[in-house]
Amino acid sequence: MASAIETGENVSSPHTYSAVAMQLTARALDKHPDAASARAAIQQHIADIEPQIRSASIFIGQYAGHPVKLAVLPEYLFTSYPGPVTIPDFAAKVGFAAGGAEYEALGAMAQRLKMHIAGNAYETDEAFPDFYFQTSFLVAPSGDVVLRYRRLVSMFAPSPHDVWDAYLDKYGLEGVFPVADTEIGRIAAIASEEILYPEIARALAFRGAEIFVHCSSEVGSPLATNKDVAKQARAFENMAYVVSANTAGISGTTLPLNSAEGNSSIVDFKGKVVAESNDGETFTAFATIDLGALREARRTPAMTNYLARQRPDLFAQAYAAAAQDFHRPNGMMEGGNSAVPERDYFRRAQEAVIERLDKAGII
Repeated sequence: MASAIETGENVSSPHTYSAVAMQLTARALDKHPDAASARAAIQQHIADIEPQIRSASIFIGQYAGHPVKLAVLPEYLFTSYPGPVTIPDFAAKVGFAAGGAEYEALGAMAQRLKMHIAGNAYETDEAFPDFYFQTSFLVAPSGDVVLRYRRLVSMFAPSPHDVWDAYLDKYGLEGVFPVADTEIGRIAAIASEEILYPEIARALAFRGAEIFVHCSSEVGSPLATNKDVAKQARAFENMAYVVSANTAGISGTTLPLNSAEGNSSIVDFKGKVVAESNDGETFTAFATIDLGALREARRTPAMTNYLARQRPDLFAQAYAAAAQDFHRPNGMMEGGNSAVPERDYFRRAQEAVIERLDKAGII
């Protein structure tokens, strides 16, 4: 007879459970000649990681005593990054569609594993055809996608801010900063280098986020990287857990395999790194999530209650005054319709920001 840990049955308080950052190898699809071949490879990859997550969760449950209720996957695990491929071609070849076959497969896996699974993919949207958003998602044990967050700050990819008015009309501010209220806590997503931008985490914390799932693909190092420092800062300043999964390298490219691996970690709501992985494919970044302790800390008047001490009104006017000098909304809108840009558009947009900042005396 299977044990409670093996079946996913909750053997402890629903507010205390294990989370794991699965450090796995991303697979580039550059060599696949067409969409059919690429999508078959994605399905195979989803099938390949299921036994890895299951075995890891059994070990963690037996080792730590709390069942795994949350597994976080690395950034763009199933496709790698776009590279030189045009935006429309990449969207057509590997873009996940809401309700599409890829999400169905991930949902079925979450059902079988009886856990929440967070991941990251390039996603198409019928409301904005011919391009993609980089999307962080959360699939519940029911098989449903309960969180869909589109990356806001990216160097070479479309952002909801590039089609801002139309995006707000379609999804509202709740769709820009979504938080999923689940049985394992209020969960929000931060994509990759967005961990470096405190405003994103803060906006999500203002909406109640208690756990940030962070899908990343970054250079690991024994030295403290920018992202490592930021993970700790985002955790303690918002009194939230950060569960951060990095790639274990990217296969199928001409880059050295291990160029982006290591340093998957879990940071508690006090900013302490409680688990961190070394190199290679591994599940060793796992830890206990104690929502009860987090919620008690948030409700206790103290100098360390950084969230309750925050005064957003102090900064609203300063941000509003600076908005005109930085990236402006609707940059991809032409005549009211979204225009699919060449990738150089994003570099030119940043050059325009730098020019405005120079004229304003900010830099």
